[in-house]
Amino acid sequence: MRWLVLIVILGWCVNGIAQSKELKKDTLSVIPILSVADPIPGEFIQMIDEAYTQWHKQMKNEIAYGDSVYIMENLGQIAPVSDSLYLLRLDALHSAITLSYNEIVRNFIEMYVVKKRLQVAGMLGLSEYYFPIFEEALAAHGMPLELKYLPVIESALNPVARSRARACGLWQFMYYTGRQYKLEINSYIDERYDPVKSTEAAVRYLGDLYAIYNDWILVIAAYNCGPGNVNKAIRRSGGKKNYWDIYYHLPRETRGYVPAFIAAMYAFNYAKEHHIYPLECNLPLLCDTLLVNDALHFEQLSKNMDISMDEIRDVNPQYYKDIIPAGFGKSYALKLPYNHVGTFIERQDSIFAYNRKKYFDDSDRIANPNDRFRKYAHASSISGDKARLVYTVKNGDVPGAIAAKFNVSLNDLKYWNNLNRRMTIRVGQKLVVYVSQKNAAKYAGKANYTGKVNNETDAPQVETIDGEFIYYTVKRGENLWTIAKKYPGVSNRDIMKWNGISESKVKDLKPGQKLKIKI
Repeated sequence: MRWLVLIVILGWCVNGIAQSKELKKDTLSVIPILSVADPIPGEFIQMIDEAYTQWHKQMKNEIAYGDSVYIMENLGQIAPVSDSLYLLRLDALHSAITLSYNEIVRNFIEMYVVKKRLQVAGMLGLSEYYFPIFEEALAAHGMPLELKYLPVIESALNPVARSRARACGLWQFMYYTGRQYKLEINSYIDERYDPVKSTEAAVRYLGDLYAIYNDWILVIAAYNCGPGNVNKAIRRSGGKKNYWDIYYHLPRETRGYVPAFIAAMYAFNYAKEHHIYPLECNLPLLCDTLLVNDALHFEQLSKNMDISMDEIRDVNPQYYKDIIPAGFGKSYALKLPYNHVGTFIERQDSIFAYNRKKYFDDSDRIANPNDRFRKYAHASSISGDKARLVYTVKNGDVPGAIAAKFNVSLNDLKYWNNLNRRMTIRVGQKLVVYVSQKNAAKYAGKANYTGKVNNETDAPQVETIDGEFIYYTVKRGENLWTIAKKYPGVSNRDIMKWNGISESKVKDLKPGQKLKIKI
């Protein structure tokens, strides 16, 4: 009987060895289980909870995402998963990035699919909005699409996440790294929060790291702790460049970063096997992006369109003061749900004109000509001593030149004639111009004189100005200083900068030359 038991045990061993060889053959992209264990850092778990809670509180999903019954009901359906099954599932992903497996990875997998099931369900819903953005950028640079899981462990897919170290956004850029990769950060905009711009910057950063290490796992580690720490770990390990060989030489928080990446990838691909399903996301899956050339407040959009401030903020998180700081030749992107794009295009003039003075007061523009957001000048009122002239637009005319012809400001000309933001005029169009009574005869030959104006009702009651260039034709005897005087808040230095005129070229100004002027 004893011999029989030994024979059975030996048969099991032989069969197990054969299965092990077959498993290893089928899982070339995975490393066999290592007998190492390292607890999941409490800071990592706290980060996941804080980022997740912060975003969903902002999205006002307390009811759907706070349902603890959802967790308890599904916990009862979880069956233990063997190491061999984890190995097979990871290998079946056919990842371009080597997916190792050991007890550390297993701990992170179970953190996601068991302990943080609700967060995974929420992130699955958010991924329907964010993953296409990540995939498009990664594919454009020929990089592994699996890198789209980095923001899962960086920010829990929270676009407004902010760490204690002041890293921001989906990709958790620090200030100097963000500026290094051309992300604009100022008092009105922080492109670290912009899902598209930050993704483009992150992809460039990942590409630069890959040029150093030629190993995606080391790139992922370096993304978290910086190439300096990875290089230090490589030196301390005697020049080894395998992640698990340098594991204990890395900063403690980075040790869990690669295992968490592998675990997140597993959790997203095998969520259904663990009875985890996406929770509904309030973000619109179909959006379109428009370029805005003028400063715009979110409230101007909300008051003139059937869209809430929160809906606008959710898809434009980079404008954290609810202001798009466009103008003076600078354009910015405005993202809107697809069903609102047509309304914006149809109503854009009234949207930009709505409460202009309230949001962008121009009372101190001359004192502060560089203040981009105080550019919506209120045209001067029309007093009783003004004469009304009518000018017929001729071939080659532009609004700036017409204003100069009558020695009036371009802002007033646009105000009087309700010109749109693009200042579009056509040959034969009649423009109203108001000049002082004493100068009426002087300008009578240039326009039709219609007499004295006694009230302000003749002028269109529209208050708007855009941030585009106008072109001024230099006349005989003029210089940059005399031209600048025609435009309040503009200096001769401004004109030199806008037109690329150096000090040595100022004297070369010629009649008929076209100069760009920002208004």
